[in-house]
Amino acid sequence: MRIIGIDPGLRNTGWGIIETYGDKIQEVANGVCETKKTDTLALRLKMIFEKLSIVITTYKPNHAAVENTFVNKDATNTLKLGQARGVCILAPALAGLNVEEYAPNAIKKAVVGVGHASKDQIQYMVKLQLPKTQLKNVDSTDALAVAICHANHLRHSMQMKKKLHYII
Repeated sequence: MRIIGIDPGLRNTGWGIIETYGDKIQEVANGVCETKKTDTLALRLKMIFEKLSIVITTYKPNHAAVENTFVNKDATNTLKLGQARGVCILAPALAGLNVEEYAPNAIKKAVVGVGHASKDQIQYMVKLQLPKTQLKNVDSTDALAVAICHANHLRHSMQMKKKLHYII
């Protein structure tokens, strides 16, 4: 199973792709869709969409997971981030993928074991789980954490289905 994790951002949208083999996971690729702060919002959203679409076409994931947006004190920036997040959901959806969404604390808990983990703790645990990975930056690291979270969720769901099958 191949999963793309996406960490939405208007300036830097991180992406990370992993493959799972039972309980084992392996990084396939990771990177960032960068935009210029001086470009219009429309152009930045278009660039994120196009770059994510190329990543999806190139690596052909089976599943997609996107981090939910947190609300900050600046309403305007929160709305703009929400628009970037919409593009991050749209790109895999148009490619035919189901898109799951995860809260930041759920991702941190799945990867680190603590819902309020720091960026350093997330990076440490991603490196520990994917030791051969060359992390591009904090955004791609967060995207890999999203993918790991989704892999854990899928693995847990499959285990529950097997247990229910045995009961029935």
